[in-house]
Amino acid sequence: MNLKSPRDAVVSVGRIYCDLVFAELSGMPQMGREVFARSMHPVLGGGAFIAAAHLIQLGRPAALLASYGTDPLSEVLAPQLETSGIDLGFIERRADAGPQVTVVMTGAEDRAFLSCRAGRSIPAQFANALTWERAALLHIAEYATLADQPDLVSQAKAAGLAVALDPSWDETLISKPGLLEACTGVDIFLPNAEEAIAITGKPDVTEALEVLTAYFPVVAIKCGGAGGLLGAGTIRLSARAPKVHVVDTTGAGDAFNAGLIDAYLAGRPLGDCLDAGIAAGSLSVQSIGGAPRPTKSLAV
Repeated sequence: MNLKSPRDAVVSVGRIYCDLVFAELSGMPQMGREVFARSMHPVLGGGAFIAAAHLIQLGRPAALLASYGTDPLSEVLAPQLETSGIDLGFIERRADAGPQVTVVMTGAEDRAFLSCRAGRSIPAQFANALTWERAALLHIAEYATLADQPDLVSQAKAAGLAVALDPSWDETLISKPGLLEACTGVDIFLPNAEEAIAITGKPDVTEALEVLTAYFPVVAIKCGGAGGLLGAGTIRLSARAPKVHVVDTTGAGDAFNAGLIDAYLAGRPLGDCLDAGIAAGSLSVQSIGGAPRPTKSLAV
């Protein structure tokens, strides 16, 4: 008997970065000056990969829809992909897809990123990923991916998938007119506080939430150590983050996304979804790099 698998998986789409994490800086670099980090860790990054890795850790099947380079740096970090537990059936290896590098600089109270993109963000496998029999939700890890392929949301909806989107900070796109209209069809919108304010032009996060809930069924705004806000229709929720020892905040927002999406797909109440996102983000900041430690089994 050939039984179909349940539609319980997340397809996470976006660029995979080779993150060079310079940790424990005494201050951020300035032009003409040199700053020394206490440690440096090369790890895989990018919202799509980090969210998928956290979903796997939570027991939620996840596939990565991305291109990945064949350059020396990408090859060195490739084992982190292979041991992540993520379904890699929709990965496209291409010479022009890397290296995509992010230099991550983290201090006690601040962080900064310097990134270089390579190649196109949507691989040739995207049509197959959207029609994967296990796919329940498409997670778009940065608005830049949707800007590259504007019909991505409509194609996902036509395939019967829910859609989540993290706009992610992009200096050239975040305040661009028409961003919200371009996201039409997104079910869960996942900005951080700075992004929500920049997108809406409102002076604070609570006013930004009011604007965004007019566009999306569910909006969750990440507020770092302060916790998060959630709006859905007339529902307004807030929750604080627990006090934890912060080692590296890289990818904490992507971990939040994974926790919330997992709870949402499990049918849990919206308050529980917000709590699950905050719990996942709080766990993430307690170790170096955005992704959790790799698992040994594939979620297929």
